[in-house]
Amino acid sequence: MAAGGFSARRLTRVRQLLERYVDSGYVPGMLVVLARHGQVHTEATGSLAFEGAGAGVPMAGDTIVRLTSMTKPIVAACAMTLVEDCVLRLDDPVDDLLPELSGMRVLTDPGGSLDDTVAAARPITLRDLLTLTLGTGMVPAEPGTVPISDALDALGEPPLDEWVGRLGALPLVHQPGERWMYETGSDVTGALIARATGTSFGEALRERVFEPLGMKDTAFSVSADRLDRFATAYDVEDGPTGEAQVADGPGGMWSAPPEFEGGGGGLVSTADDYLAFASALLAGGTHRGERWLSRPAVSLMTSDHLMPAQRAVSGFHPGYFATTSWGFGLGVVTRRTDLGPSAGSYGWIGLYGTVWYNDPAEDMSVILMMQRARAGDPRRPLRKDFWTTVYQAIDD
Repeated sequence: MAAGGFSARRLTRVRQLLERYVDSGYVPGMLVVLARHGQVHTEATGSLAFEGAGAGVPMAGDTIVRLTSMTKPIVAACAMTLVEDCVLRLDDPVDDLLPELSGMRVLTDPGGSLDDTVAAARPITLRDLLTLTLGTGMVPAEPGTVPISDALDALGEPPLDEWVGRLGALPLVHQPGERWMYETGSDVTGALIARATGTSFGEALRERVFEPLGMKDTAFSVSADRLDRFATAYDVEDGPTGEAQVADGPGGMWSAPPEFEGGGGGLVSTADDYLAFASALLAGGTHRGERWLSRPAVSLMTSDHLMPAQRAVSGFHPGYFATTSWGFGLGVVTRRTDLGPSAGSYGWIGLYGTVWYNDPAEDMSVILMMQRARAGDPRRPLRKDFWTTVYQAIDD
């Protein structure tokens, strides 16, 4: 038996899966961390990039990657530290700190004119932000077909104060609390945290999450002295070959502090850093014997907060919420239907293929790091095979 209650023989299937995708040219490198029963097993193969200096640097625990949407759980945890300090309350309106979002109007037709609105039935609360039920978010549509989609896309990424002002000038798509809508609630949470602490959002994250947990490489950008550890991100070309093309590399958009510190997806981090965050949640809010978050706060973050009526009309596609739901800034597994996370597991994914879930029933944190757009989509064979290889290796 290997460390953490895994079969040493069956763990080779995890490595074989990674090697298959790297050897095929799907990604230049991949890394998996399996932490269970206080022991950590790591598998890494490949390099930071297909080309340039990164092609000679192996993937490792300190490889810096773009978390994109795996930023959301960290932001929710930061907000919970402010709830514990009684600076914020879950069900208080956010109007006092974000007056730009007071007196909101709501579209009578989500696909119709921006001028056809009614008054919001109630104010937006922090709970709405954390559960992504504030009434606005991503509206997938072809340009020029849905006015609110075009208007939300046009918000851009200015400094947070300016961004909130632009958002508040638009109507909500739905009434607060009516349905789950992805992305925007986490960005608004970042603005609320900045106002509540009187600092920048990034500084609040550093003081309340990164420093207490020793997350030394997690930030909104990569400093010049760390660019040699920064993996290149790839997208896929259109056409029959589907070859990878560079989406962002060292020296690109994450290589300088951004104007917009995005709570929905702006952070970079490492497997080592994210394991510290994941392990603290799995331990009920403690890190190396020190209390960081209360156990009830962690329980609240990782519980299912969507009502059946909300799940029925929400999600990325029809039936999306059949086996999963949403807590505070993260997904929650509600039903196990294949060889993967148990019911009650929680975590999230990122655009460039990063994946993290904690499985309390197995006392396990699982992290997958790579940098290829949409590679972590749950419907793709890679994601399905990844979970299969992880869970078939359990041997206790």
